[in-house]
Amino acid sequence: MTVDPNEARWEVELRNLREELRGLRAEQKELGQAVRQLLETFRALATHLGVAVEPYGRKGEARSSERGPPGFA
Repeated sequence: MTVDPNEARWEVELRNLREELRGLRAEQKELGQAVRQLLETFRALATHLGVAVEPYGRKGEARSSERGPPGFA
C-alpha cells in the first residue's frame, strides 16, 4: 500500500486544525469566566452605588419606563 504525500499533508493539517480548535475552546472558556467575573463586579458596583437594585427585574414592579432611570430622584 502506497502512502500518497497529499494524504499525509492532509492528515498533518487536520491534526494542526484540531490542536488550534482545542486552544480556541480553552481561550473561549477563559473568556467566558472573565466575562462572568466582570458581570458580577458590575452588578456589585451598580448595587453599591444605588444605580440598580438586586434582582434587576422583579415581577410586579412598575416598568422602568414608568418609574424613570434607576438611582435618580
